[in-house]
Amino acid sequence: MDAALLTSEAFWDDPRPFAAGEVPNVPELAGHVLFETSGSSGNPKWVALPKRALLASAAAVNAHLRVTRESCWGLALPLNHVGGFGVAARSFQAGCRMETFGQRWEPGAFQAWLAETGVTHTSLVPTQVHDLVKAGLAAPDTLVAIVVGGGHLDPATGQAARDLGWPVLASYGMSEAGSQIATQGLELLGEPYHFAPIPLLPVWRAEVTEDGLLSIAGPALFSGYMIDGIFRPREAEWHVTSDRVMIEDAGITPLGRADTRVKVLGELVDPESIERELLTISGGRLVSGTFAVVALPDARAEHVLVPVFETSADAGVVEEVLAIYQEQAAGFRRLATARFLERFPRSGLGKLKRAELGAMTASLTI
Repeated sequence: MDAALLTSEAFWDDPRPFAAGEVPNVPELAGHVLFETSGSSGNPKWVALPKRALLASAAAVNAHLRVTRESCWGLALPLNHVGGFGVAARSFQAGCRMETFGQRWEPGAFQAWLAETGVTHTSLVPTQVHDLVKAGLAAPDTLVAIVVGGGHLDPATGQAARDLGWPVLASYGMSEAGSQIATQGLELLGEPYHFAPIPLLPVWRAEVTEDGLLSIAGPALFSGYMIDGIFRPREAEWHVTSDRVMIEDAGITPLGRADTRVKVLGELVDPESIERELLTISGGRLVSGTFAVVALPDARAEHVLVPVFETSADAGVVEEVLAIYQEQAAGFRRLATARFLERFPRSGLGKLKRAELGAMTASLTI
């Protein structure tokens, strides 16, 4: 996919549907961009976003981050994911320059590229921020904002990044929203880093359902899904997500996905919330996305919670963090013996493919 194409007026005026791969011949998809996604779990499907929705999202983000024609968006994420595509949409919407980091990810090369190109705004995932911090690299003075999405950036790593001059801002979004729903503002860069609550962008209306799920409405919302070659349009103004959140004073605090919760000894447990606890205990020594808590079926307890780490994790840190966690955890939240895998299955954006990871973990001897 050519990044330069996506910043041209001809692309945005073209009514033909666009996707990375074969585009279904469906009349309802005129003027749409399709993104293949399975989220963290579930079957693959295509999210259909009108180009006008993508530009509405881009305008909201640009206004929030004070992007002007003199700014420069830096693309360091895959274009076939909405997080990367959104960078190109913002560049076009603002009428500003866009530069592409067209090489294999390496923090030193990324730092040099930023300095050479004068990038002011970019988007990264938490693993990339961790790499910059671990390398002890300082941010170029020209950099104004880094939108961090695709996962949870723990407070220790976020603060360490800011101490090195990296202007990291937590965000929360999803493919169905054309990218961001909530993003921290530039005014927070002078304060200690925190992940949440994250300010809701003005383009969105948001509510919490009786079940604690986020429901959103706004001009940047998707039109529907393509599943098994059939277009399934969104049927209501509001889209009820599978994400549990709290909303207070127009700020969103993500609490994890409802469809990942499992019963353990009769109690409902969210494995992702345990992952966040382990991140906090580690003080930035564990890297988000390189470990997970997998729930496996168990005849006695309904499920057993298995912590799984990539073999690159420091064994001493793993042992220490798990010991601290186990000492303070309630019985139904305690973890089984840790397991290790050489490499986790991930999407092109670096997000864990949890269904595949669960199958891999189940194949290990428990």
